[in-house]
Amino acid sequence: MRWTLLILFSLFAMSALAQHEPTKLQADFRREGERVGDACKSFGFKTVPGCAIELFTDHPLHIAVGSIAPQNGFGFGGAFVASKNTTNWRMSWDVDAVSSLNASWRAGGYMKMVHTPNQPVRPVFPTSGATPEPSPEKKKEEKSSVGPHPYSVFYLYAQSISLNKLFYFGEGNNSTLAGKSVFGMSQNIVGASAIKPVYVLPSIRKLNMALLGELNGRFVNLRGAHGQSNPSIETLYSETTAPGLATQPGFLQFGEGVRMKPVIGDYVQLNYLAQFQQFFAPSNSHYSFERWILDLNHTLFLYGYTQSQPRNTDGNGPDECGPPTEKCPPVSHSRNLNGSLGFRLLLSESINSASSVVPFYFQPTLGGSDINAAPALGNYQDYRFRAPNIFLLRGTFEHSIWGPLGFTFMADEGKVVLARGDIGFGHLKHSFASGLTLRAGGFPMVFLMFAWGGNEGNHTIFNMNTALLGGSSRPSLY
Repeated sequence: MRWTLLILFSLFAMSALAQHEPTKLQADFRREGERVGDACKSFGFKTVPGCAIELFTDHPLHIAVGSIAPQNGFGFGGAFVASKNTTNWRMSWDVDAVSSLNASWRAGGYMKMVHTPNQPVRPVFPTSGATPEPSPEKKKEEKSSVGPHPYSVFYLYAQSISLNKLFYFGEGNNSTLAGKSVFGMSQNIVGASAIKPVYVLPSIRKLNMALLGELNGRFVNLRGAHGQSNPSIETLYSETTAPGLATQPGFLQFGEGVRMKPVIGDYVQLNYLAQFQQFFAPSNSHYSFERWILDLNHTLFLYGYTQSQPRNTDGNGPDECGPPTEKCPPVSHSRNLNGSLGFRLLLSESINSASSVVPFYFQPTLGGSDINAAPALGNYQDYRFRAPNIFLLRGTFEHSIWGPLGFTFMADEGKVVLARGDIGFGHLKHSFASGLTLRAGGFPMVFLMFAWGGNEGNHTIFNMNTALLGGSSRPSLY
């Protein structure tokens, strides 16, 4: 399977190169070399930031860095970014590979296709699709309307990841620290997704609604982790207590959903997602299941939306902060005063028959950060609570301090349950966390937080966004 993924990655890269005339690609490399040479020609306190920005953000090549998964360190490697525009499409390619000090790694190829007929312009609110920068003659029109039509985005990807240190404490909200075990996991994902804006009537238009779809092939392989301070998973658990431990079949995973992201009066944004997923294991239906997700985010911008939010990233690859023809927003853009209050409700429930189970490696977790590096119940250890069904409530406060530095505070309450009927407001775990953020373009990208609460001590969290440039996310690992 690894060779299959490497071939796919190579095809992504060759496709990108094929779309570029040799002279254009050579010119891109030459101009990048000139920019890096100018920024890094001397060493000094004032020149280091500019040199670093070029090395970590420029194109076609730049240094790739970011969290791989909690307990597996920070990955360092390289990324190649290319693009091609036609009359009706903007296409971009990202190929990257990173590795961490504990030998965990991730490599992937990602292709974005944005349908842009009739010279589209960027709307004034965050679109459900993606649009380029507005033309000057359209700016006045945008200020007095809900914005021009957002556009469809199609996403193709192939990704392979190998993680050498993951925790399993058992299933359910009452698992104990004594049940802590360690395992390794590899997952290969080949798939596609799409965002189709719904833009028919003015009343619908204001909801900023989009239909979502995805189709993924998922191939997981588990392994023991020996030589750690905690026992390997197979010494404490069996197929009965860790469903999916004995065998990991290939999965065909479908997903459908709807997303709404309206902005109300320039100060309030809603980000609602309702999604339904189906996991089919053709070779062993015992592991087939379904899952639905309801994720309701509410944000109040203290100084108005336009000062607080970065550009929409639906049309960018994970290694881009904008189209490759554009430079990333300078750090000086982060010096605008901005802050926000937020409230989130997340509910996820899995559905399986009496003869099937939900594999534990596809179950969501609460505690520290999950396998996608999303924090929840930060004072607990990473992956602390795991079950097919989760419920999470979160309140947040985030504010700039000076330059790229910001302050954040969050309060979480949540639980995981084995049976869907046990979801409710009783017996919730709680956590508080506060600390500093390092912001890029107004968006917090690096977190250093201290978390407390609950009854299992405190936890320090250092997390770097897996897409450091603020591009679109990579495929979820569960």
